[in-house]
Amino acid sequence: MRWNIFAIGKPKLDFARLGIDEYAARLKPFATVRIEYLKAATRADESRALLERSDGMLRVVLDERGDHVTSRGLAKKIDAWEQRGPRDFAVLIGGADGHTDELRQAADWTWSLSKLTLQHELALVVTLEQIYRAYTIKGGLPYHRD
Repeated sequence: MRWNIFAIGKPKLDFARLGIDEYAARLKPFATVRIEYLKAATRADESRALLERSDGMLRVVLDERGDHVTSRGLAKKIDAWEQRGPRDFAVLIGGADGHTDELRQAADWTWSLSKLTLQHELALVVTLEQIYRAYTIKGGLPYHRD
């Protein structure tokens, strides 16, 4: 299982960088995580770059129009994906102007972290924490509490 996180723009907030590093490290026993930051550009160019980088992978697009799931629901979704066998997953995090319709249509799943709009660095931290939480749920570890 390999998680490829493609995000527009490098994190500038120190606490976000620390959170990203923390949860990427916590995920190592469960899955390979690679984070790649792409250059900010026009929305069309950003979406095109995200599509190119994620070609051939199961695409999870973060978007406010996406599905809301519980942490347990995410764990079940990841488990189902793993059962089907794709090895590479791509989480696509857009820039300030979001994604194009073309990118949203290319998604295997569109996921909304919240009804709130989150700054992309915070969205990255929350995404990594929720993927980590899903693996602890799947493993029966005591991190998640209902």
